[in-house]
Amino acid sequence: MSGQSQDALVGGLSQGAPGGSKAGERKLEVKMETASCSAAAANGAVGSQRDRSLVPERLQRREQERQLEVERRKQKRQNQEVEEEKSDFFAAAFARERAAVEELLEGGESMERLEEAAARLQGLQKLVNDSVLFLAAYDLRQGQEALTRLQTTLAERRQELQPKKRFAFKTRRKDAASAAKVDSAPGAPAAEGILASPPPLKEEGGIGSSWVFGFSNVESQVLEKRAEELHQRDVLLTELSKCTVRLYGNPNTLRLAKARSCTVLCGPVSTSVFLEDCSDCVLAVACQQLRVHTTRDTRIFLQVTSRAIVEDCSGIQFAPYTWSYPGIDKDFEGSGLDRSKNNWNDVDDFNWLARDMASPNWSILPEEERMVQWD
Repeated sequence: MSGQSQDALVGGLSQGAPGGSKAGERKLEVKMETASCSAAAANGAVGSQRDRSLVPERLQRREQERQLEVERRKQKRQNQEVEEEKSDFFAAAFARERAAVEELLEGGESMERLEEAAARLQGLQKLVNDSVLFLAAYDLRQGQEALTRLQTTLAERRQELQPKKRFAFKTRRKDAASAAKVDSAPGAPAAEGILASPPPLKEEGGIGSSWVFGFSNVESQVLEKRAEELHQRDVLLTELSKCTVRLYGNPNTLRLAKARSCTVLCGPVSTSVFLEDCSDCVLAVACQQLRVHTTRDTRIFLQVTSRAIVEDCSGIQFAPYTWSYPGIDKDFEGSGLDRSKNNWNDVDDFNWLARDMASPNWSILPEEERMVQWD
């Protein structure tokens, strides 16, 4: 009851009962207390209803959050189980195919067995490429190193089965002139052939005597190889300085070592490309896998079906593969590479294990710097 109503009630009673009897005062007090209790009860009822309406909303939100968390944990557990199953399948399939390839290479006394080994080796490479997304970095590295060793052995077996040239004084001068013509650019002095250069040092997982084709110890020259020369050959470019190298065609493997300030343009490589101990170079290449070791300040225009790997490197920049030449479509078909699949910007740095921070050793080449006039 408001203050004005109480005053009016008191005034009315006072006027109606001059002198004010005690009974009237008691009645007035009772009425005022009753009115106050009724107002308090009404306010309390409204508050209780509001509290009761808020409690179910809070409980409902809490239950929804709990169910979402349960669902997230369940999904995470299922994804982990799927990845484990895929990893187990990969390990079993890879071991089985690797054993088959090794058996073919051990008894590789005929070209037919070697060609079968090469075909199965390509299937093994495809298995690795298709498993890149779920394989751990260690498992991926082990698989790629095993592939490299098998490819090296295959190249060595092929070389062993090639017919040896018969020694003859009459043809020696002609062969030397032919080799000089092949390994030199038009109008340039003859470049020293790879057979005349010191053999590259062998290393674990690397390539040794199977690298018998390419250029070595050349400075400030334009060097070229054509498709008919390159087809499924293993190519080595080493000890080059300030050279431009164009490799038109489909080699089996490519290794670039100890190059300084060179530009190397290469058609699709069926298997692996190795880059080591190079600096201030530009490389354009398409391949199944790329490994870059002890290299600095180099730009790589890349198409790769698996991940690229860098190790002990700095200042490496990546961009999509853009070099082209007449006949490149045919070379891609012969290489077996999937042109629709390009992981040029998916790079593993074996010296940088932090997943929440980008590696400082490689980066993406800005788009405004990708416009290169190759020819």
